Amino acid sequence: MYLIRKFGGLKRTLSNLAGDTSGLALIELAYSLPLLLGVGMYGAEVANVAMVKMRVNQVSMHAADNASRIGEGTLLSVKKIYENEINDLFIGAHLQAGGYIDIFEHGRVIISSLEKHSDGDQYIHWQRCKGRKVHPSSFGTAGANSPSRPVNGMGPAGAKVTAPDGQAVIFVEISYDYQPLISEKFTSIRTINAHSAFNVRDRRDLTQIYKHNSSDPVSNCSTYDGLT
Repeated sequence: MYLIRKFGGLKRTLSNLAGDTSGLALIELAYSLPLLLGVGMYGAEVANVAMVKMRVNQVSMHAADNASRIGEGTLLSVKKIYENEINDLFIGAHLQAGGYIDIFEHGRVIISSLEKHSDGDQYIHWQRCKGRKVHPSSFGTAGANSPSRPVNGMGPAGAKVTAPDGQAVIFVEISYDYQPLISEKFTSIRTINAHSAFNVRDRRDLTQIYKHNSSDPVSNCSTYDGLT
């Protein structure tokens, strides 16, 4: 009798289990979870690319704007620019980009002064660079004999900027190696490039970049370093 009751209880349990569908949702979730996880990671990577692009573009714009305003002088005299002012521009770019991007560890910032020579040709009078990424300017380089090496403005084809008579245009170019948030498999973006240009705001001494002290560091484009 005991065995009959036990068998009847087991039979009812198996019958109830056969008709129980409460675990089907868990099975469906287990099948779809890898797909949902992949879509979520892809979305996070795309959003991160957009955020980094925006920040790099903002850094180039603000650096060019600030570089067009620097200089020491009075309203009655032309302003002189100094090496330490340019170095401060790089520090400001680093602070604006933030430690997350670390723009000088993975990128290169190039500041150029585009000017017009007396013979009418456009040339790059000077350039200052900072960053460990090996990336020469895509729009021309400065040299000791820059007036003999004219350029047809700076910028991409169809959108080149030129300097007016007696003035300068500050052109900032940034090349940054994108650092994936999750994996490089979720994006085809490997390098982010940005550039901005602003006319110099005030009357500026265009003859040279000055130094307050002979020991002031110069951010030469022949060196590839970050902020010390």
